[in-house]
Amino acid sequence: MRVYLDNAATTKVRPEVVQEMLPYYDEFYGNASSVHTFGQEAKKGLDRARDRVAAALGAQSSEIIFTAGGTEADNTAIFGVAKKYASKGKHIITTAIEHHAVLHSCEQLEQEGYRVTYLPVDEYGRVTAEQVKNAICDDTILVTIMFANNEIGTVMPIAEIGAVCKEHGVLFHTDAVQAVGHIHINVKEMNIDMLSLSGHKFHGPKGVGVLYVRNGLKLPSLIVGGAQERTRRAGTENLPAIVGLGKAIELATAEIDENAKKISALRDRLIKGLLTIPHTRLNGHPTDRLPNNANISIRYIEGESILLMLDMNGIAASSGSACTSGSLDPSHVLLAIGLTHEVAHGSVRLTLSEYTTQEEIDYTIEVLKKTTERLRAMSPIYNESATSDNK
Repeated sequence: MRVYLDNAATTKVRPEVVQEMLPYYDEFYGNASSVHTFGQEAKKGLDRARDRVAAALGAQSSEIIFTAGGTEADNTAIFGVAKKYASKGKHIITTAIEHHAVLHSCEQLEQEGYRVTYLPVDEYGRVTAEQVKNAICDDTILVTIMFANNEIGTVMPIAEIGAVCKEHGVLFHTDAVQAVGHIHINVKEMNIDMLSLSGHKFHGPKGVGVLYVRNGLKLPSLIVGGAQERTRRAGTENLPAIVGLGKAIELATAEIDENAKKISALRDRLIKGLLTIPHTRLNGHPTDRLPNNANISIRYIEGESILLMLDMNGIAASSGSACTSGSLDPSHVLLAIGLTHEVAHGSVRLTLSEYTTQEEIDYTIEVLKKTTERLRAMSPIYNESATSDNK
């Protein structure tokens, strides 16, 4: 059996999305910036995709900027605000568990003289609106806090944080790459000024994303050289991918409630089964979490060994963010919620989709139980450590 449980890293493209994209390779292949009929036919696809994204977010079409992905969207928001509002202040607020697209951007700004507050999170990976309120200073220009964590699945109190930012006149950006298509989002109701998303997280194509920017907020472009995206992001649009993203977000948004009910039931079945393994723990909030995320720490064995044996049994999983999969360091997210290096190294992230079946979940539980027993049996310190912990 082949089981794909790494949907937080990427998802497969839905057949309906592929069908929507195909005509833009060989029929409507004109440049959307051209005034001739070929170009205007292409522009219709671009406009329709923009409308679909706006509808999914509760935004206006004029507020949607297409990018090459979530990382570019994060960078555009953070560096754009820093450049635009440097004369007002150089203080930025974020959290200790952000995606590296945000953390590395903030670290670069620190080297340029900006001051960044990294809010700590609780044992479940959450920050509070009160923490944000207490951190805001006279020179704060931006709060950037992810909607839901990509590793442990914890969902942040975004609406409450947005209300605090609005009250204090501070811009609010959220990296919603993991949340869009899985959780209901309304940027107006939640007081979100900027939001990043990526198509391949909800069964759209790779290499395309979106930055929502509230009307009235003018950001300098990071990519210059053309008038595309109303001069906000230069370069000929990746039209087939944009069209695919538009279709994917429309489908995902329409099916959020149905899919969340199905997927969260399978997620809970998976978590319940894995927590019967001795010396395991669930990482992330027990209830305020993404419907498809299960992050489990299994003590006394290495996560990399678990992943290799899972792969040998046809199961694809991960130990954390796909963007840091080559690193041997323990996850900064798991360390931030209080795990030791040893426990953090024994963590596995399993992320589901609407294509996941109960049969696959039960198979995964069975394989992980056998894998844990086998790896612990080979560990010279397991018996001594486990016995000591139980005293």
